[in-house]
Amino acid sequence: MIKFKKYDYQCASEIILGLISGKWKVLILSHLSNQTFRYNELQKLMPGATQKMLTMQLRELENDGLVIRKVYAVAPPKVEYFLSPLGLSLVPMLNTLCELGSDYLKNKQT
Repeated sequence: MIKFKKYDYQCASEIILGLISGKWKVLILSHLSNQTFRYNELQKLMPGATQKMLTMQLRELENDGLVIRKVYAVAPPKVEYFLSPLGLSLVPMLNTLCELGSDYLKNKQT
C-alpha cells in the first residue's frame, strides 16, 4: 500500500494516473509538450473547456509539479505555461496513449 496525498494506492502507476486524470489535463499536457503557451492561447486550443475548468486543471498540474507557470513583471501581466522536467518525462507515455487510442478507434470502426 502506498500513501500519497491522503489516498492509499495499490500500485505506483495509480499515482500517475491520478495526476493526469481530469477531462482536460492530458490535452493540456499534450499541447505544452510542443511549446510554451499563454493562458488565452491554451483556451483557444480547447474551446470546450470553460475558463474555470481550464484554470483549475492548470493549477492542479502546477501544484503537482507537472506544469510551470511563469509570471513576467510587465504591464499588462504576462503569464506563460510550460512543462516541468517531470511533465516532460510524461511525454513519451502520453504519445503512447495517443497511439493506443488511435489504434483502438481503428479497430472499433472496422
